[in-house]
Amino acid sequence: MEVSLDNNVIVYLTKSFKACTGIENIDEAITLLEQNNWDLVAAINGVIPQENGILQSDYGGETIPGPAFDPSHPASVPAPSSSSAFRPVMPSRQIVERQPRMLDFRVEYRDRNVDVVLEDSCTVGEIKQILENELQIPVSKMLLKGWKTGDVEDSTVLKSLHLPKNNSLYVLTPDLPPPSSSSHAGALQESLNQNFMLIITHREVQREYNLNFSGSSTIQEVKRNVYDLTSIPVRHQLWEGWPTSATDDSMCLAESGLSYPCHRLTVGRRASPAQTREQSEEQSTDVHMVSDSDGDDFEDASEFGVDDGEVFGMTSSALRKSPMMPENAENEGDALLQFTAEFSSRYGDCHPVFFIGSLEAAFQEAFYVKARDRKLLAIYLHHDESVLTNVFCSQMLCAESIVSYLSQNFITWAWDLTKDANRARFLTMCNRHFGSVVAQTIRTQKTDQFPLFLIIMGKRSSNEVLNVIQGNTTVDELMMRLMAAMEIFTAQQQEDIKDEDEREARENVKREQDEAYRLSLEADRAKREAHEREMAEQFRLEQIRKEQEEEREAIRLSLEQALPPEPKEENAEPVSKLRIRTPSGEFLERRFLASNKLQIVFDFVASKGFPWDEFKLLSTFPRRDPFLHKAETDFSP
Repeated sequence: MEVSLDNNVIVYLTKSFKACTGIENIDEAITLLEQNNWDLVAAINGVIPQENGILQSDYGGETIPGPAFDPSHPASVPAPSSSSAFRPVMPSRQIVERQPRMLDFRVEYRDRNVDVVLEDSCTVGEIKQILENELQIPVSKMLLKGWKTGDVEDSTVLKSLHLPKNNSLYVLTPDLPPPSSSSHAGALQESLNQNFMLIITHREVQREYNLNFSGSSTIQEVKRNVYDLTSIPVRHQLWEGWPTSATDDSMCLAESGLSYPCHRLTVGRRASPAQTREQSEEQSTDVHMVSDSDGDDFEDASEFGVDDGEVFGMTSSALRKSPMMPENAENEGDALLQFTAEFSSRYGDCHPVFFIGSLEAAFQEAFYVKARDRKLLAIYLHHDESVLTNVFCSQMLCAESIVSYLSQNFITWAWDLTKDANRARFLTMCNRHFGSVVAQTIRTQKTDQFPLFLIIMGKRSSNEVLNVIQGNTTVDELMMRLMAAMEIFTAQQQEDIKDEDEREARENVKREQDEAYRLSLEADRAKREAHEREMAEQFRLEQIRKEQEEEREAIRLSLEQALPPEPKEENAEPVSKLRIRTPSGEFLERRFLASNKLQIVFDFVASKGFPWDEFKLLSTFPRRDPFLHKAETDFSP
């Protein structure tokens, strides 16, 4: 219930409240008192924690409540004198700063409750930041509701809201879908983007392979890659370590239940029916056993999509009829188009983006651009007859990390050296661009050392081979060597950028000077032309003015000569003496015969430089033009 107070009462309550709480802002003090219906004790207890004590007896000791105050009787206001039985305890500013007021918030979001404790000097945005860490909800997607004053801004200070100690709020997220519809999909998507490290042990030879696969790779792809490493056909692979949920080879690794980031597996060769039969009966010779086993492999290989070459441990690339690159191709771009298409058909679409064009065009793309846009040139040299080619291409060159790093930092160009004609053609290009030493190095490489990866850096007027990477490497080693080359290139690139910037700065200064000089010349020419036009105009106007003055002077002289002689005062005829005041204040005087026409007066005034078509003759009193339309009349009434 609101009460009506006398102004003196309001002043007393406001001063007492400010003295007890230390609040200096009078508007804030009046607002807090109004919220507590002008109950002084309740307003003070709402600002200062009660454990500090608000009203105390003069005699110390026990804290007792203050006297009841009836707002309807102003006389009941206690006089602010020292004789009062109760006095307000003035809490010092140091106590207020040492013990700030704490606010408790219980925030509800769906099926969770979060307790937040903050000082009243904090802002609403700080509550949201705490909730962001607790609920994993971005602040921009969060609506914090439940404020008694309605919606508030993030920058609002809690103290300005005059909140009680305990508060209940709730969070709304209208822009976020319900968790039931997105949590599983989000977790699966995150797993698909992760890379799994599979530590695979080959049981027969006791050798470990560390292979990286993306979460989107299938179990079938893993088994096919293991075949490339172990020569064990997929059908005869005996695995240990797969999770129980991995029941289908078409299942991707993210759904199979593998341990992240590493998972251990063991693979061995499954005994063929012929081997089992030979072990049980012991009737066949070793030759028969091998023959039966190989024959069994051969008979069933086509059912599982395995090439005949896989049965005999041969690389599938050696049995492919379609070459990577045509022999004696006239156009290098066409040859590289076929190389890219064949590479994709063999190893999938996830591979480096090969530059389509000649080696000279690749140089232009990588080296002969601005220093900031330059890249390293990676030359991949393929050889189908090498035993390392299939593993290098499928495991190293097509690894997502290698593909991503090459696409960002390198221009990748490829060539196939399987055919002698293509090999000789590349050695000629190599000798022309890199010199005989590099060409001889490639020429002496054995087939089993292929494929090769050349890292080329353009250095001013020459091309430098930073590294030659052979096929017998791992993904980690390949990445390290690429990064090492990138570090060398980055250092050189920074120097080139600095030199290029300095050169461009000099050229910019020269261009600015040339432009300033050109503009100065144009300004001077424009100024000169304007001055010439102005002088010509002034001359023309001066000529016109002179002509007009001469014309007026001629008219004046003619009028002056045409005037009749001035009559004398002692004349037999009546004489009128006229006194005419000019605009400059001077006076013109002359005697005229009464029989003279008014036109003679006009001519007299015009002869003095005041033509009648520019000036009027007016009588002084009354002020009028008595000569209007009377130029042909005389002076007689």
